[in-house]
Amino acid sequence: MFPVAIKENIYWVGAIDWNIRDFHGYSTYKGTTYNAYLILDEKITLVDTVKYPFRGELLNNIRQLIDPAKIDYLIVNHVEMDHAGSIQEVVNLVKPEKIFCSAMGHKTMLAYNFPADYPYEVVKTGQTISLGKKTVQFIETRMLHWPDSMFSYLPQDKLLISSDAFGEHWATNERFDDQVDMAELMAHAAKYYANILLLYSPLVQKLLADVQQMGLDIDMIAPDHGLIWRSNPQAIIQAYDRWSRQETAQKAVVIYDTMWHSTEKMAHAIVEGLTRENISTRLMSLKANHRSEIMTEVLDAKAIICGSSTLNNNMLPTMADILTYMKGLKPVDRIAAAFGSYGWSGEAVGQINQYLEEMKFTLASPGIKVLYGPSAADLQQCLELGRQIGRQIKEQ
Repeated sequence: MFPVAIKENIYWVGAIDWNIRDFHGYSTYKGTTYNAYLILDEKITLVDTVKYPFRGELLNNIRQLIDPAKIDYLIVNHVEMDHAGSIQEVVNLVKPEKIFCSAMGHKTMLAYNFPADYPYEVVKTGQTISLGKKTVQFIETRMLHWPDSMFSYLPQDKLLISSDAFGEHWATNERFDDQVDMAELMAHAAKYYANILLLYSPLVQKLLADVQQMGLDIDMIAPDHGLIWRSNPQAIIQAYDRWSRQETAQKAVVIYDTMWHSTEKMAHAIVEGLTRENISTRLMSLKANHRSEIMTEVLDAKAIICGSSTLNNNMLPTMADILTYMKGLKPVDRIAAAFGSYGWSGEAVGQINQYLEEMKFTLASPGIKVLYGPSAADLQQCLELGRQIGRQIKEQ
């Protein structure tokens, strides 16, 4: 790749990872990017680095603009290794005058065994540094999504370099939002939010309020993954506001796994009931759908209905996986129910209910358990459960 100008004397110099397919259990089936930014001013400044295997691409991009040894400052917005993995290589080559990071960033870098004698400069929210014609203002964004995270804002350019916020895991030749299909871009952004930031939604709300109070004039958002928002940065800000409020639609997600199709038949009957109530519904087999795709559908779903056969006195491992994953991401204020077939013990429904209750979901039913295969009466009961949940969705 080559450096791309995003503002006057500000360049994208990152790397594209076309082949990554898993990111901490998140399916990155279209790859990702590791975005780093070079600011050319009296004090030449690099904002973030890239994952270690891509350090050569980063340095090659920089060399197309300047000799890397001319870099004066390094800003570390986030110490996770997909952004900080090349820091030591860069520091050894550049020998920067200062490395700017948050207090937690400094602590995290030391915990990652970065040398203690690096020229660290700890900054906090509201603090600014002058690069010459340009100024950088720092905004701490603790737990969005690590304790060390921060934004870098350049007021003269109305540019927010937003670290892991407002990003997407999507590898493309294009660098800007107006160069790709907006619907696909927003789908990737929603998946990113649902699988990485959903549990921090209260902090996102606070951050958006803080940014508004600070009166930042933003006409471009440059995240550390995916596309840069230059045509309409308000679109992603408004989406984050909506997602962080956990606003839901008249929508249900039916998630299931099955052994001999009995639980699957129950799932289809529940979907039929929801459909009769005109509820938008996603039927998601755990054999066919990755957990991160399911969480993306959960993001705006009012009802979550989970079904599993019983295996060895437990729910199926795939159901335990998605429930554990979902519980960690903390969706709130959902209607829920459990269902499933069994042979001789039937613990799965109760175990699913326990998870749903721990997530503080409103149970629409004690659950439906069917011995071996569902009869016509059992399937009618499942259909009625779907209709009942559909009516509850419409009432809220």
